[in-house]
Amino acid sequence: MKPIRLFLCVLLALAASSPLAWSDSAIPRRANIILIVADGLGPGDLSCYGQTQFQTPNLDKLAAGGIRFNNYLAGGVADSPALASLVIGKNTSHLPGMDYSLTASDLTIAQLLQDSGYRTCLMGAWTLGDQHSVGAPWLHGFGEFEGYFDTTDAQNPYPSSIWQYCPRFYNAENKMGIFNDRETIYKNAGGKNAEYTSDLLTDWAVNYIRNNQPLWFNHYRPFFLVLHYPIPGNGNLVFPSDAPFSEESWPQPEKNRAAVIARLDGHIGQLLEQLNKFNQASNTVIFFTSDTTPQKGGGVDPKFFRENSSPDDLRVPLIVLAG
Repeated sequence: MKPIRLFLCVLLALAASSPLAWSDSAIPRRANIILIVADGLGPGDLSCYGQTQFQTPNLDKLAAGGIRFNNYLAGGVADSPALASLVIGKNTSHLPGMDYSLTASDLTIAQLLQDSGYRTCLMGAWTLGDQHSVGAPWLHGFGEFEGYFDTTDAQNPYPSSIWQYCPRFYNAENKMGIFNDRETIYKNAGGKNAEYTSDLLTDWAVNYIRNNQPLWFNHYRPFFLVLHYPIPGNGNLVFPSDAPFSEESWPQPEKNRAAVIARLDGHIGQLLEQLNKFNQASNTVIFFTSDTTPQKGGGVDPKFFRENSSPDDLRVPLIVLAG
């Protein structure tokens, strides 16, 4: 199953959830859609795919309640074309180069959903065009953006700032405007390194779910949230701790990787808890996958747990839960 199929699955989720036109009058409820994308995660990293060294209970719960795909393929080994294949549904053989930037004519999932009335938001890495290009996320259907434009920023474990594009009451007349600039993360300013990058993204996603839940006053307008984590990565991130695997006899790189995968699993648990808290679990379709496959880097051996059998195997996890 290739990324273009995921594109079609999202469209089917939209089509199956009622009218496509947004208006000011109340409309039948349509499902929220959350697309969670890890980086460099393989099926063998998760216990629901047969990994036995440690457990990933929240992703296991997601798989148990939904559909777990065994032969879903990443769009490629490089970040930009792999992400492009996810958001525009094209096979990477149709994309020029390893550092692809969206063109003005590229149509994304976000544009289709925004045009049909969804609130749209992207959090995390966006490697398909920076703030000065026609590939900027807000030019391709994302009404809000909090994240990074290149992999170097995304690999900073304790960012002191992040790019934001979002509506803000920010001027003296208290008029609504668009904030489009770097925003300081004060917890990490001055080298304090207080909050890990994936923790920040999860906190923002939890707040987004709370603030954008479909209710009567917004005419039950659904949301589309893309959460693109830079973890577990491919040996290129600094890890805050190897707990709870500090005492394992594994090589240190594998303890680090297991710890950050457990951290990712915990983030999934936080999101599921938030959806349940606001009674949105039964009205939300969740897609969980990875943009690229694990690669040997930073001392990490992709085969240590139960990874893909050959370098040209592009299988990554895909779990779909329709509440």
